[in-house]
Amino acid sequence: MTVTDPDTSATAAGNAQLSLGRAAARTLATTTKSVPQMQGISSRWLLKLLPWVQVSGGAYRVNRRLSYSVGDGRVTFTTAGSQVRVIPPELGELPPLRGFDDEEVLSELAGRFVQRELSPGDALVEFGHQADQVFLIAHGKINKIGVGAYGDQTVLAVLADGEHFGSQVLVEDDAIWEFTAKAVTACTVLSLPRNAFADIVERSDALREHIDAFSAGGSQASNDHGEALIDISSGHDGEPLLPGTFVDYDTKPREYELSVAQTVLRVHTRVADLYNQPMDQVEQQLRLTIEALRERQEHEMINNSDFGLLHNADLSKRIHTRTGPPTPDDFDELLAVVWKDPGFFLAHPKAIAAFSRECSKRGIYPDAVDLNGHQVPAWRGIPILPCNKIPVTETSTSSILLMRTGEEAQGVVGLHQVGLPDEYQPGLNVRFMGISEQAILSYLVSAYYSAAVLVPDALGILENAELGREG
Repeated sequence: MTVTDPDTSATAAGNAQLSLGRAAARTLATTTKSVPQMQGISSRWLLKLLPWVQVSGGAYRVNRRLSYSVGDGRVTFTTAGSQVRVIPPELGELPPLRGFDDEEVLSELAGRFVQRELSPGDALVEFGHQADQVFLIAHGKINKIGVGAYGDQTVLAVLADGEHFGSQVLVEDDAIWEFTAKAVTACTVLSLPRNAFADIVERSDALREHIDAFSAGGSQASNDHGEALIDISSGHDGEPLLPGTFVDYDTKPREYELSVAQTVLRVHTRVADLYNQPMDQVEQQLRLTIEALRERQEHEMINNSDFGLLHNADLSKRIHTRTGPPTPDDFDELLAVVWKDPGFFLAHPKAIAAFSRECSKRGIYPDAVDLNGHQVPAWRGIPILPCNKIPVTETSTSSILLMRTGEEAQGVVGLHQVGLPDEYQPGLNVRFMGISEQAILSYLVSAYYSAAVLVPDALGILENAELGREG
């Protein structure tokens, strides 16, 4: 039996070659090539679906009604080894202490907090017992369990890192716990006994006056969202005197300046001159550079500490999973946060997989919906879109976003400016910078963008969803 060499057409037995070999033939053939491929290109659903607003002046001001809500409601801590301390000015997040700024008194209050460690299942307070402490949750998750409308126990709320409860004991002598607080995970909690607080009140005239003013109720009239109240009369009969009113505005509205992602693309003139067939080298270099810029743009719009969506969601619109992994119940809870015309969920692919596992355990198989010709998973008809820019922590947890979009809907919007000099794509320009003495062409590639949340209830986040829990 003879074996033929595919490249030389020569036989193992030494027979003479009868035809041109494949390797030799390829020297005369033109190879069909693909354009350069790039593994880092993702679907970038956020950039595709977010409505974009033209920002001609480079900054976008979000005007809102006047709000009396102050602070973010969460307390921040410092750690030294296993010891946890509350940062004294952060005690102003407790309603009775809001606006109190005596650093010496706040430092003394912070020093009176006692650290406690809880195991899963431990009860921190019991329903019906006297409330004599205020609690700050430094780490972990706690369920507030109370009596439902029909007499059965129900989870009233889930509290986690930075949240607190029991601040009413600072101004009430005979408060009673109306719920049971039970640890879901291992927790680190700081507690301040009422008698320790009363001791400091007796020695501080400033604190005593502040607490007295708070107890007297000097707060401004506001609606459920903390906005200045608009007086309206309805359902009346006859000719009563109608209330006069006006809509007050926030005098210090937030402004979003366009951010920028830039790079300098360099191409040698020899490459640009000689190697442009069948593909333009500069064009392909630009294409891949722009893809990388757009990926960075989406990353910044989610993670940037100034305007990123993960950092701009209102603290009252952040919720926690009931058990750990993201379940259908948690997605329903998130829909209850952004219930006014929700647009889409945004989650890391691993978070979507974790949610799918929880659905499968319950025998639930959500339908897919058509989105711009793509079949994507959905919950309650709301698309669930993948985004690999949402971080996954070392402990395998992530966040899931739900947003309403568009200016008319008072939702989340993207910000950019079109009509830039040397514009290559909307909000992105490519400017020729010249040729160096080394014969290198330089192009400045810039993308300008930002994002804004017009009202707090346009964006909700399910935080710390576990992605790898089994069972």
